[in-house]
This record gives sequence, C-alpha cells and structure tokens, in this order.
Amino acid sequence: MVPYDIPCKTLMKLRTLILLASVSVMPGTPAFAAERALPAGAIPDDARIQPLKDLNGYFPFTPPTSKGVWQERAAQVKKRILVSQGLWPLPTRTPLNPVLHGKVEEKEFTIEKVYFESVPGFYVTGSLYRPKGRSGKVPAVLCPHGHWKDGRYYDHQARVRQDITIGAERFEDGGRNHIQARCVQLARMGCVAFAIDMIGYADSGQLSYELVHRFAKQRPEMNTPADWGFFSPPAESHLQNVMGLQTWNNMRALDFLLSLPEVDSRRIAVTGASGGGTQTMLLAAVDDRVALSMPMVMVSTSMQGGCTCENSSLLRVATGNIEFAALFAPKPQIMNCADDWTRELATKGFPDIQKLYGVMGKKDNVRLIRGEHFKHNYNYVTRAQMYSWINRHFKLGFKDPIVEEDFHFRPKAEMTVWNDEHPQPKGGDEFERKLVASLTRDIAKQLKPAQQSVGKLRDVYGTGWEVALGRTYAETGETEWDLKSKHDCGGYLEMIGLVRNTTQHEELPVTWLYPKNWSGRTVVWLSEQGKDGLFDANGKPQTGVQKLLDENITVVGVDLLDQGEFLKDGKASEKTRKVANPREFAGFTFGYNTTLFARRVHDVMTLVKFITTYPRHQNRQLDLVALDQTGVIAAAARAFCRDEVKHLACNTAGFRFLALKDFHDPFFIPGAAKYGDTPGLLALNAPASTHVFGETASDLALVTKIYKSANAQKSISIEKGGKANPQQAVDWLLKN
Repeated sequence: MVPYDIPCKTLMKLRTLILLASVSVMPGTPAFAAERALPAGAIPDDARIQPLKDLNGYFPFTPPTSKGVWQERAAQVKKRILVSQGLWPLPTRTPLNPVLHGKVEEKEFTIEKVYFESVPGFYVTGSLYRPKGRSGKVPAVLCPHGHWKDGRYYDHQARVRQDITIGAERFEDGGRNHIQARCVQLARMGCVAFAIDMIGYADSGQLSYELVHRFAKQRPEMNTPADWGFFSPPAESHLQNVMGLQTWNNMRALDFLLSLPEVDSRRIAVTGASGGGTQTMLLAAVDDRVALSMPMVMVSTSMQGGCTCENSSLLRVATGNIEFAALFAPKPQIMNCADDWTRELATKGFPDIQKLYGVMGKKDNVRLIRGEHFKHNYNYVTRAQMYSWINRHFKLGFKDPIVEEDFHFRPKAEMTVWNDEHPQPKGGDEFERKLVASLTRDIAKQLKPAQQSVGKLRDVYGTGWEVALGRTYAETGETEWDLKSKHDCGGYLEMIGLVRNTTQHEELPVTWLYPKNWSGRTVVWLSEQGKDGLFDANGKPQTGVQKLLDENITVVGVDLLDQGEFLKDGKASEKTRKVANPREFAGFTFGYNTTLFARRVHDVMTLVKFITTYPRHQNRQLDLVALDQTGVIAAAARAFCRDEVKHLACNTAGFRFLALKDFHDPFFIPGAAKYGDTPGLLALNAPASTHVFGETASDLALVTKIYKSANAQKSISIEKGGKANPQQAVDWLLKN
C-alpha cells in the first residue's frame, strides 16, 4: 500500500516503476496500473465472488409482515415469471381451431381426443374427459403431467402390484396410470378434466423429446442472428424458451376449457405432479382464472426442477418454488411431500407458506399432504385428498371420504389423437425455425404500442430490463466509503479507497480525483480498464479528465466486477462463469444468477447512490461518461437512475446484444434483443440529456421517437463514428 501522505511527484515515479515491472511480467496488461485500494494479491470482499447458485441450491421463503408488503413483492415476482417465460407482454391469442374426435362412451363419462393451436401451426394435444348426466355449469380441471415415461401414455404395470402392497394404489388396472386415474375420477365427480401433453411427450412431437427435455449441446446451425432455434443465444436474447412455450400452452388450454359451454369459469383448477407440479405452480401464479391450485411433489426449498423444460433464464433469481406456490395465496391450495427433494417440506417451506396464508386471513386455505414414506408420486393416497379438496372448495356435494374406483386402462393405441383422418403434423429443425420466427414476429407486433411514449416504454420495455438486470436503483441499498490513501497532486487530491454496498455485500475499488476548489459537480468515468482508465500511459490524468479537473469537476474511476482489482492475475476472462452442469443451456446458470453485464450495471448504480447520498460530499450534479465498451453498461445504469444522473455521454459503437454468439460472453443478458437491444436502453434514458457516439440517427429511430414524444428532442444528440473522442465528450458536458 502506498503511504497515505506521499507527494504526487513521488507517486508518479513509483507508478513508473510499477508500470515497467507489470509490462515485463504481464505484457497483456493495460499501459498503466493505478494505485490499488487493496494489498497486492487481494481481491474485494464481494458476495458475487462466491460460487454460483444452481437448481440444487437452497431456496427459502420469508413470509411478509403485512398484506401490503406481500402485494408489492408478489407483483414483482409475477412480472419475473412472465418476463422469463417470454410472456411480457402476452402473445396474440390467435384462434385455437380445436378439433375433437374419437369420442369413447363410458357409463359415467366420455373421453375425446383433442388438438388445437396455441400459436398458428403449433398443436397442443390431449385427452378430454367429460361427465355425463350433469345439468348446469360444471368445474374444469387442467391436468399437466410430469416426466413420467411416455407422459399421458404412462404405464406402471410392472410395479403396480408392489404399489398396492405398500398402500400407494388400490387396483391393478387403475394403478397403471395416475394421469388417467385422476381424470376418470374427476369426471365421475362431475368435472371436465383435460390431460394435456407436455411438449415432446405422447402426441406433442413437433418439438422432439430430445430437444425439449434432453438438450445438451449448442447447435451452430441454429445460432444465427437471422434464423435461430431454441436454446441458442439469439433465442435467449428474445426470451424464447420451451418452458415459456409450455406455460403458454397451459394458458391456451384454459382458453380451450372455457370455450366449452358446460364449463363454469369460476371453478377452474389445475393439478399436476413433478414437472406437472412446476407447470401447475407457474400457471396458477400468473393466470387469475385458476381458482384452485394443487401442485404435487415439486414445492420445495431444495431441487427446483432438473429438466431444461423446468428452467428458463431469469426465472429463479432471488426467488424459487416455495414463493411461486405462495403467489396463489389466499386462494385454496393443496400440495404434498414424498421421499424425494420435497421430503423436508413440512418443516422447510410449508410453514412459511402457511404463515403467509395467515397474514392474508386464510390460514385454512392451504394444506400439506404428508407422504415422506412414498417415493416420488401422484399416488392414490394423494389423489384421494385432492378429490376431497376439490369437493369441498367447488361445492360438489359428495360425502367425504371420496373413494376412487377402478377403471379401464387405455393404452396409446386407443388414446392417440393422430390417425389417417387426423395426420400428425411435421416437426424437425425447419419447423422449429419457422415457429421461433413466428413467435418473434408476433412479439414485435405486441411491443409496438409500447413504442409510442416514454410511459408506455417504461412499463413494458422497462419492466423487461428491470427483471433482466435483477435490481432497480431503489433496491441498490446502503453504501459507505473506506479511504485507503490520499495524495496531494497540486490542484486536486487523489483518493483511493473502497465504496461498499453494505446491503448487498459488494465492494468496489475507486479512485477519486478531487479538485481543491470543487464546483460541486462530479463525473463518473467508466472504462474497460476500470479506474486505470482515468490515466494516460505516464500515469497522469488523460486529457479529457484533466480538462474536467481544470474546471473544478471531480472525476471518479471505478473497478467494476471482473475489472482491475477483481482480477487476481490482471487478466479478464473472455467468458463468464457457469454452473457445474455439462448441458449447454443458459437457463441452468442465468435462471438462478444475474449476468456479469447486469452486475456491472449494479456497480454503477451503487457508485451513483454513494455519490448522491454521501453526507460529507455535497454533490450538486452528477454526470456519467463511458467512451468504450462500457458505454452500453452506462446506458443501462442511467436508464434506471435517470433522476440522479443529469448528463450521459456514451459510446455504443453500434453494439447489439443480438449479435452475441455465446451466452457466456461478458455482455450477454437474457431478453436484451426483445426489449429493444441497445436502442431500447437508450430510449429508456428519455427525457434525460444524452449524447451518443458510434450510432446513426436511422439506427436509433426508436430513441429519437421516444425523446420526441417527451418533447425532449434537444436532449438527445447522436454522433456518428465508431470511436469517441474524450475531448468531444468533455466539451459536450461543459456546454450543458
């Protein structure tokens, strides 16, 4: 550590020695290394250095203290679900064009084969069970399945006798398929039940099982900015994922059920187990039409869902399945536990959900079915209590307990919706590309209304970016300053230290160049070199920085995450960290962790928060300058702290997130291309004063349109050219 009171001239000599040593040892390092805030070899004490979270982490839920607190939190989490699923805003509800055929007549119910289009050309398939002899409106129950072999065609015949001996099932025939079993019994009780195929299972084959549930390796041919498939970086950049498509299928399945004349819109339920439990939680959380939710063997503080179809980028950042189930409160909900990842639910998770229901005044509206002595299941013991729950809350009038009776198991040959008259639609890579392209066109159409004004843009694009970044400026937290050294450099003081975010446990090495006759104005100067970027090769403030100092403006440099003192060897990685999962799917990492890009945006917010609130630093005006690749980071941060940063000068150099071919690129962030890419971020800065280098007016048509809608045309200026001249940026700042 350099002594606290070392003269600036001596400091320059030491810097020269450090420079020569660093060049000889590490020729790839920047031309100048600024003084460190930490001892050599030490890195900041920052929570983000810790191992990444994955689907096997711990996901507790802290119940709120009041209804108001919960309503605010619930709204945030619901938006996170919708954004992560690619459903913010919702796609167009195109005609379902349902086809029902092959009716089978049973004594108490009928079974029909069903397919309809959730989006044009993409078919949802399943079996529809309808009660006989019922007058008036009847309840409807959507029954998504999990990862049982063959899905709706599941046949447990080989082990059903064993299940009978341990009390898990009652009948050899009826115990072969719990999906058919619950649909038959629900129909016998007077409910319409729809067993829907999960994408890639049974009759839903346009996207294959291997793609949807076993995707493991990126496909170069499906990873292009103009023509991409699922799981690719462009798809992630548009938040197009198979989990979201399944959620949309389930929402459209409710549309289908409500189109049936006998269905009572006030009595809609959903229940599924395992992966079907995941589907149940998410659908119930975001679709207000669901009146009764029954997610089985999936609500847990432990494993959150191991399949690609149960994960999506952004989904479980700072949340998880317990909170997803809690979102249904105070409406009636029942769940169960078994000898799997849900085995501790009775003591971890469920008591917190129950407390929330108590806060909402409906403690008895949630129940846990204990079943730790059974393996992963949706067995008769669980189904029996589910029937009673439906009977009670939908007022069906049956006497409890309700006993499930045997039924005739029907194999695939009798249940498939496809035959010569109803041929199976084609799938494959070409279909996948066309489907994704159709989704892209539709969402562009849905986003157009948001491009008419600042308010609409913030509501739609702003919400998308807010979820992607994972933190708003208001959520930044408390900050403090730890001075490590200070030097008198004549007209200014150079101070080196740490800005700490004590709320988030984050720590940033910072250099302040502080004029002795400070004007009250501060400029944060971002650089790819971190705080080193304040200086030229000789260790003196670079020309633009010196001009600001001459105008008595404080200039601040900072090491963002994975810059400067965060790097043990002085070299930044070309790829970001990922969880220890061999499958090349962004959702396994970024479904649980924010990206490096987002975390660097957080760093800028932290620094802004400190500068504008530090009681010993009476700042009157704060500006932001970023003239290299950090320009996009600056644009994102300023978009969410517009009231604190008066002027932004940034160089975006035509950068577009959509062009990234690797989701471990340091600049990757899910949803970026969907919500306007770089122009979308710049538009969210409106109406604040912004000068952009490296773009053309035609490239930023959305930006100029939004500024014009806010009567702030004079607040946006665009300068063509790939490189930004610091002198030009400083001249613009000083004129404003």
